[in-house]
Amino acid sequence: MKRLRSPLLVVGGGIVTLLGVVAVFAPLLAPHDPLALSGPSLVRPSAGHLLGTNDIGQDIFSQVVWGARSSLSVGVAAAVLAIGLGLAVGVTAGLAGGWVDTVAMRVVDVVLAVPLLPLLVLIAALAGARRSNLVLIIGLTGWPPSARILRAQTLTLRNRGFVDAARGFGGGFFHVVRRHLVPALGPLLVTGFVSVVAHAVLVEAGLAFLGLADPTGVSWGLILNRALLHQGLYFTALWTWWVLPAGFAVTLAVLGFTFVGVGLEPSFNPRWQRSG
Repeated sequence: MKRLRSPLLVVGGGIVTLLGVVAVFAPLLAPHDPLALSGPSLVRPSAGHLLGTNDIGQDIFSQVVWGARSSLSVGVAAAVLAIGLGLAVGVTAGLAGGWVDTVAMRVVDVVLAVPLLPLLVLIAALAGARRSNLVLIIGLTGWPPSARILRAQTLTLRNRGFVDAARGFGGGFFHVVRRHLVPALGPLLVTGFVSVVAHAVLVEAGLAFLGLADPTGVSWGLILNRALLHQGLYFTALWTWWVLPAGFAVTLAVLGFTFVGVGLEPSFNPRWQRSG
């Protein structure tokens, strides 16, 4: 339990909690509709517009606040999909063994060998810019690392006494997985989930920055995309309130989830437990 008091875990947990509160209460925290024209264009920060307005008069502070909801919802949904697929493939391969294990791991190797960024850009360009598509794209390309880790741990657990006992008493494949392996793999699932969320938030922001997101939506990446299309952005102080807040929000979110994952690693990763 002492390891759970890691400074990184405390800091990361605080950041994630703060972002979660902002995402949940975005309608109350945002002073304006993020898509509405709430004032003149390119207004400097003031009491009425804490981060000024963009080139068409939308309140940037409101967009940053609502961007937390968009980015975190995509990140969490994509992480659920990626971890779910990784769990299904990894546990099935590790517990079944034989040709099932061989085929599953070769599929994992092939997916891991494909350059991820060009693939993401290609799929996003072909599939469309809807948020549901982003979740599917990130989730369907993010499961192989989790599958490999969970398969390795399943190979260890399947020879443990409690798994042999469950099989000896007639427990079937799904019973063993649901009642014994999934609870035993819980720590790895938690750390894997946190890591995938951080990755998904960064990928979502990157794709939106490249213009591969719904232009009618609100996200940190879209804020950056619109800002950097403005000519002469860096010849004035405009970038300090249009670019920096959204970039800082992306960085803060990724660091928060990364700190949580690193803070949990000593307590949740079996390799750390064996070395301790």
